[in-house]
Amino acid sequence: MLRDCIEQVEERILRAVQRAGRRREEITLVAVTKKFPPEIIREAYGHGLRHFGENYVQEFEAKRPALVDLPDAQFHLIGHLQSNKTRVAAGIFHTIETVDSEKLARRLNEAGSALEVMIEVKLSPEDSKSGVSPEELAALAAAIRSCANLRLAGLMTMPPWNDDPEQTRPYFRRLAELAREHGLAKLSMGMSHDFEAAIEEGATHIRVGRALFGPRPLTRNEPSSGGV
Repeated sequence: MLRDCIEQVEERILRAVQRAGRRREEITLVAVTKKFPPEIIREAYGHGLRHFGENYVQEFEAKRPALVDLPDAQFHLIGHLQSNKTRVAAGIFHTIETVDSEKLARRLNEAGSALEVMIEVKLSPEDSKSGVSPEELAALAAAIRSCANLRLAGLMTMPPWNDDPEQTRPYFRRLAELAREHGLAKLSMGMSHDFEAAIEEGATHIRVGRALFGPRPLTRNEPSSGGV
C-alpha cells in the first residue's frame, strides 16, 4: 500500500536527519510520478504528499487538467527541458530544477511566469547526463539572477547510477560545496536508493519514486533500469 511505503520512506528520512543532526522540516520529499497516472498523484496527495516531480513536459501537460483542484500541490520539473518547451513548462510547473544554460533561463524568463529554478550541475563525465560544469556555474547563476521572473533557489545533480550510496556520496558532497560557494540554500539530490547519504551531505530536496510507488510502468519497447 502507498501509505505503508510513505511511512517507510519517512522512517528512513528521520533516521538520516538524526544521524546528520538536522531537522525533518529541512527536507522536502519530492514524489517522482513520471509514467504514473493522475490518480496516483491524487492518492499520494491524500496521504499528505505535496511535492511531485515529473520528467517530461508533454506528459505532465496531459495530466495537469486532472490535478487543478489540488491547490497546494507543488510540481517540479526534474527532467531535461528543451528550449522549445519553456513556455509550456513555465505555465504548468512551480519549480524547474534542470536549468542548464543561459538560453534556457532567458526563455523561461520571457514566458512571463514567476518561477523558482535550480541549476543542474554535471559532476560526472557521462554523456547521458545534462548540466553545467562547476566552472560554468558562476556565469549561469549571474544570468539567472538578472532575470526578473526567475528566483534562483539552489542546485541539483544526477550522479552516475550505483547501487552503493557510498559511491554517490562524493557527488553530493561536491554539490553542497558548490552551493555554499555560490550562496545557494537548496540542494536537490538523492533518490530512492541513496537519499540517506544525500541528506547526510546536506540535501534539502530528495527525489523519490521507486521507494514510494514501486517500479514505474514501462512504455512499449522501453527497457527496465534503475531509477529514482
